[in-house]
Amino acid sequence: MTTIAMDSVESSQIHSIGHDAETQTLAIRFKKGDAPAALYHYSNVTGEDFAAFKGAESIGSHFYKNIKPFKDKYPYVRVDESQAA
Repeated sequence: MTTIAMDSVESSQIHSIGHDAETQTLAIRFKKGDAPAALYHYSNVTGEDFAAFKGAESIGSHFYKNIKPFKDKYPYVRVDESQAA
């Protein structure tokens, strides 16, 4: 599994995000309360998709409107439950 550098974001539900352009993989670590929680990798996320996501006024809203509902376009795997490195 690819290790992707993560950046913390301002969001009530998302702790941090990262992107690997070579594999077109989006990494999202969610929050449980204020603590980092499960890490997911989403496939087929282009650099343009990631730029729109990272630059969105609300990262959480963007995710829940433009990525999560499209499981066929952006299939995902749960990577782990552990806290961010």
